[in-house]
Amino acid sequence: MAIYKFNLENVSLAAVAPSQFAALGVKEREHLQRALKNNIEVIAPGTLVLTEEFGRWEDAKRRIDLLCLDKDRQLVVVELKRTDDGGHLELQALRYAAMVSAMTFQQAVAAHAAYLANKGTEGSTAEARVREFLDAPEGPITLSTKVRIVLASADFSREITTTVLWLNSQGLDVTCVRLQPLRVGGYFVIDVQQVIPLPEAQAYQIAIRDKANQQEKAEASGRDFTKYEVTTSFGTSTGLPKRRFMFEVVREAIKHGITPEKINEAVPWRRTTMFLKAPGLLKAGELMEQFADKNPARYFSDDEELFHVNDYTYAMSNQWGLSTEDAARNVIQLLPAGAVTFLALTAQE
Repeated sequence: MAIYKFNLENVSLAAVAPSQFAALGVKEREHLQRALKNNIEVIAPGTLVLTEEFGRWEDAKRRIDLLCLDKDRQLVVVELKRTDDGGHLELQALRYAAMVSAMTFQQAVAAHAAYLANKGTEGSTAEARVREFLDAPEGPITLSTKVRIVLASADFSREITTTVLWLNSQGLDVTCVRLQPLRVGGYFVIDVQQVIPLPEAQAYQIAIRDKANQQEKAEASGRDFTKYEVTTSFGTSTGLPKRRFMFEVVREAIKHGITPEKINEAVPWRRTTMFLKAPGLLKAGELMEQFADKNPARYFSDDEELFHVNDYTYAMSNQWGLSTEDAARNVIQLLPAGAVTFLALTAQE
């Protein structure tokens, strides 16, 4: 959005042309970084600068422009560029975030002490300053393993904005802040705009992301990871996941002359989804060609896993969930006593 000078005398507007930091003689580290570290609220509200040019790790020469801490005890990696495309800010910041994700509270304090000492401030006050910022005057403090990222540049390329939007959709927390310099008379100003996420949508996006994370955790906690030991005429197999357990039960049933149609009747809730069926004695590729809308990965579709019954070829679904044991018991009831025995080895995890 353009910025205009408003002239009260003749009630007119005059556009202020954007400039470039390089054209204005602004250097990245000497000027831009120095100004922002002393005014970090401009691009990262609610954070404390722990240190600058941080690079205390082995086999790495690069350094984090500014390493900060927020009130949620999350480290914040701040990367700065004075260019109009942002360079490769997001890739650098991701590497740095991974490197500092295991940083402890005491390591953060040590980094802050060195930073204060370099500024001529007594380093022994570092822990007190960090504790005061976190409102935790005493007791142990554990930093979050989640790391926020703030990218600040004169502008951002499409590659960066697309990447950041995707990273945020995956649960990361990356902010892009545009720093647009403009010359006004004998001095210049900087138009600071958070462009990703848009401030007015940030709370909503965070809520949506948190909801998705909670749903994913709830779904994961409800998954059943039970493994089975199964004995059939083919032998005893152990440590089988649900899908393979059910396959062994069905394989034994078909060996005993139970047709897939009879098996379908025994598992009515899977009647339309348990098998793919095509006429002829087909190989896997030939069968799946007739079901172009089906994903072969969702079926036992290797040649040796297909069932050939009454001049038809069948591929069994490998998608089995919480009702697998009920389905297996129903199929086993079609067989002679003792034809199939099974044992659940582990409970839910």
